[in-house]
Amino acid sequence: MVDDWKTHLEELFMDARILEKSKGEVREKFDQFCEFIAEPAFESIAEELRRFDVKAKWVKTRGSSIHFQVNFPGTSVDNFHYILILPKNSITLSLSLMLKGRRTRRSPLEETVTPFMEELEENDVINLQKESLIMDFVERFRNFTFATLTSPE
Repeated sequence: MVDDWKTHLEELFMDARILEKSKGEVREKFDQFCEFIAEPAFESIAEELRRFDVKAKWVKTRGSSIHFQVNFPGTSVDNFHYILILPKNSITLSLSLMLKGRRTRRSPLEETVTPFMEELEENDVINLQKESLIMDFVERFRNFTFATLTSPE
């Protein structure tokens, strides 16, 4: 009984090591998701947007987020942002989606954060098809664009 606290202390450090290892593995999976799914999807979208004189770019922050930005047609002013975020200290591949957009070239960015594809199980994110990510982006960009075009403001 006297050594029980020592056992608990040892278990605490073992569990902490397991959690740190899990966080590292999740960051690696996120980077794989970006490399094999998100970046090719964003590249395809950007290429197609060029047909409409719309510039787009993406930036990846290793183990943390990938940010896709769409500009207003014919300008370098940002219009819509689609940002996939791996929450800090995450031990599962459950991503957040941050959307930012501006109604006009001079209006401020409005931001919302939601879970990314809530219907996906945490391990299904890594197996997501590029086309599914593209369709999610297109649907959200479409909703934002139509809301902006029909806004009374």
